[in-house]
Amino acid sequence: MVLNDYRDRADVVLVPIAKRITRLSPNTITFISLILAILSGLCFYLTNDADHYLVPAFLFLFLSALFDALDGKVARLTNTSSIQGDLLDHVFDRYSDIFVLGGITFSPYCPMEIGFIAIISVLMLSYMGTQAQAVGGTRHYGGWLGRADRLMLLLIISCIQFIMITVSGTHEILDFYPLGWLMILFIIIGNLNAIQRLHDTWQDLDEQEYSKDYNEGDRGTSRRRVSPKIRSATIVSDEDIEWKGK
Repeated sequence: MVLNDYRDRADVVLVPIAKRITRLSPNTITFISLILAILSGLCFYLTNDADHYLVPAFLFLFLSALFDALDGKVARLTNTSSIQGDLLDHVFDRYSDIFVLGGITFSPYCPMEIGFIAIISVLMLSYMGTQAQAVGGTRHYGGWLGRADRLMLLLIISCIQFIMITVSGTHEILDFYPLGWLMILFIIIGNLNAIQRLHDTWQDLDEQEYSKDYNEGDRGTSRRRVSPKIRSATIVSDEDIEWKGK
């Protein structure tokens, strides 16, 4: 269940769309994706008043995922990829996760305590991907529950949730709504995947080299960890990494 393996197939659809919106900067597209994610989370929360808010929640989430996939494409087409854009993409992705999953947490479809644990699990999973690079290793986005996978599952289960309520009249499966079960899945697989990334990073750090920095006036020697893989790494957008295989 890793959509990154199908990145080339997605490019057939995404690249033509990206070419039509090159007048927008990649950072603007990233910001639009965040706003759409906030609106999706708000609609999930509003399902406390009426189940039909699942429809706009689904639509906003779909558009948010689409724009999230397009910012990196536009950056490459316009040759405007940057470290700042990569940072902004990471930060906004985390806010998007919080708003969407937070909306589900405060909806009638998920016990609040499960929702909070699911949010923490997803954030830790993403954190392990970037923390690996921060300590001198390489980014790890492989595993069973990347961001592209999470977004697709959220779209599918939201649709199933709406159909069950409005068509079949069935609301729950074994005392949980489908969205509640999805959040449980995020907890289990998210933490297992985080542990996997920790293990991979630990192995990377075993292979790293150390360089000594001698500072005039210092009695001791400070050591800076440098990964051989980092030296040859090229900067790509978070979205691009997601589809290659977060």
